[in-house]
Amino acid sequence: MQPHSCTTPSDVRLRLCPDDFLVSSSTLLEKTLRSRDPPPPPPPAMAIPGAPLLRRLLPPPPILVLVVVVVLLLASAAVAEIRFFEIRSDGRPIIPLDEFGFTHRGRLELNVSGVSLPMQPRPSGPAELAGVGFFLCTRDSWFNVLKLLEEGEIACALQSKYVKPVLTFDKLGPRTSAGTEFPLDDSNQYTLVFANCLQQQQQQQQPRVSMDVRSAMYNLDGRSGQKDYLSAGKTVLPRVYFLFSLIYFMLAGLWVYVLHKKRLTVFKIHFFMLAVVLLKGLNLLCEAEDKSIIKRTGTAHGWDVLFYIFSFLKGITLFTLIVLIGTGWSFLKPYLQDKEKKVLMIVIPLQVVANIAQVVLDETGPFGPESLTWKQVFLLVDVVCCCAVLFPIVWSIKNLREAARTDGKAAVNLMKLTLFRQYYIVVICYIYFTRVVVYALETITSYKYFWTSVVAAELATLAFYVFTGYKFRPEAHNPYFAIDDEEEEAAAEALKLEDEFEL
Repeated sequence: MQPHSCTTPSDVRLRLCPDDFLVSSSTLLEKTLRSRDPPPPPPPAMAIPGAPLLRRLLPPPPILVLVVVVVLLLASAAVAEIRFFEIRSDGRPIIPLDEFGFTHRGRLELNVSGVSLPMQPRPSGPAELAGVGFFLCTRDSWFNVLKLLEEGEIACALQSKYVKPVLTFDKLGPRTSAGTEFPLDDSNQYTLVFANCLQQQQQQQQPRVSMDVRSAMYNLDGRSGQKDYLSAGKTVLPRVYFLFSLIYFMLAGLWVYVLHKKRLTVFKIHFFMLAVVLLKGLNLLCEAEDKSIIKRTGTAHGWDVLFYIFSFLKGITLFTLIVLIGTGWSFLKPYLQDKEKKVLMIVIPLQVVANIAQVVLDETGPFGPESLTWKQVFLLVDVVCCCAVLFPIVWSIKNLREAARTDGKAAVNLMKLTLFRQYYIVVICYIYFTRVVVYALETITSYKYFWTSVVAAELATLAFYVFTGYKFRPEAHNPYFAIDDEEEEAAAEALKLEDEFEL
């Protein structure tokens, strides 16, 4: 892909060609836009077995088409680990670009073109442009740089001993384009940053820079010398995702066997559970292939689009399944109450918003346009969805308690009540672990062990799927089975104690 040329009138014009990385600093935001060749068209939508109810509850086809179009547009905004940024009239002194975990054989390829830096008066020499350029910095070092800037010991971040200058504009001379390959022999997580310190040096209005930036960061394999475009700590993720996808496909096969063996007691919800497991397996398979292609070439080649589509379907069906199981739909009652339908009508659109926010965050990075806003939207929507799915379980528990007092079937209702109480606790544990514990692991562990948080999240999800399938598997329940008087009395006493359980 050819970078765009910049033809704005200016006194100083420069062209560069560098690789960029994502910067993680809460005090900085970036307004960089990334572009890449459009991905191939997505495959036709996958049919979900046994989901007529979901088709009635999902948004109408025009909205679904709009969601898919948004996903395609956002997914074409970046090229995985080889990134393109279009910076236009940006006057910020610091522009964070990208972040990457390097090994002792790390490389950064940086190319810049179409740079326009209008200044009045013209710079007296190239030395004045030494305060404009790119550098690498670790998170810990960045705090030291900020301290030196606040204390006035340095006037520009490029002057600090804690950063690694990659390319400064004074090295360009009369050239209009440039590129460099920067080797790193010390393993660490670095951030690629662009600094524009002409305001401090010239004591004038900050010059607004425009340029096209291409960055590619990778590590060289110690044995083969091949390029690995995945950050250290993420290089094993393709194998992790592929292994878990195989596990889910085996679970789907086992579930099909169970449904066939006990087909006389199968409800619609059991086919819906099969659809959720298949979508989860396909989602992991696409993510494994996506990461594998990026690892070798630095670009996703359209696999990211498939991943986002299946992730969108998986997220909606999973939350819908939790709500339907919580209401007891199809295996306790063949209908949904109005308040239960309202929960679904709230959860499903929120999941659409959450998936769009996740795509924006993944493709533009934490320093993309409005990335902070989208992150807050995602967190808010996710919390609301997690809380909303608990209400149907609470309502089912209350209904079972009331039924136990009137129909005289204490033993049967006690079994159902215990099951829903266990499910309520497991859903809370699943939400807490995947939202809080996993985030804590990402925060406290080194970048080299990022994969551990992924494994922890997938293990928790797998355990939740297995628990749900085992507890709500199709079984033959004879409504006329004999219950001893002693068992009935014991169940009645247990139900009285259940009244003390507060949700």
